[in-house]
Amino acid sequence: MHETSHIASEFIYKLVIADLDPTTAKLAISFLGPFLSAFGFLFILRIVMSWYPKLPVEKFPYVLAYAPTEPLLSPTRKVIPPLAGVDVTPVVWFGLISFLSEILVGPQGLLVLLSQKV
Repeated sequence: MHETSHIASEFIYKLVIADLDPTTAKLAISFLGPFLSAFGFLFILRIVMSWYPKLPVEKFPYVLAYAPTEPLLSPTRKVIPPLAGVDVTPVVWFGLISFLSEILVGPQGLLVLLSQKV
């Protein structure tokens, strides 16, 4: 049993990080960087939109920030309820996205270091 879990964890490590060649890492950076930046920006917009609770979020231009972020925010609200009537879930998601961006595609991010591997 122990040997099976060790083999499985080693396989996952090789699959996810160790066997990632520099070209694939650069490709991942080219997709993940803009994706994480765009979602970070959308969550900043959602933070500002939360200051105005009567905004018509189903209408343009508000729906551009509402539609892609609401599927993440809705389940999170069930775990993290509003604090003193303030919805903090956009702040939580902005923090998570910023953390992921820094860890993966930041100056010392995992993918950046792997893309420089010779």
